[in-house]
Amino acid sequence: MAIESDSGQVQSLASGSGFPTFPVAPGYQVNVRSGPGTNYSIVRVLPLGATVGIRCQCEGMTISGPYGTTNLWDCIGNGQFISDAYVKTGSDGYVTSRCG
Repeated sequence: MAIESDSGQVQSLASGSGFPTFPVAPGYQVNVRSGPGTNYSIVRVLPLGATVGIRCQCEGMTISGPYGTTNLWDCIGNGQFISDAYVKTGSDGYVTSRCG
């Protein structure tokens, strides 16, 4: 199933999760952290070509990546965060609800 966001980008819904999914920057194996910053421990590493379902988003440490510099972090699971600078959401702002 796919839906079109306000930015015109097509995004898919993870099967059964109800969360919008987005691709991680090509060529990157992204660290998944236990909180919104590089000072949090690495929980796992996403493989090349991964897509992620974003549950919510929050502010955290400012990071520069292939999609710009941002302090926005995407929660992709319970206690699992990646910098939005590595996720192609088609937006510099929030694309889903704020965590909290």
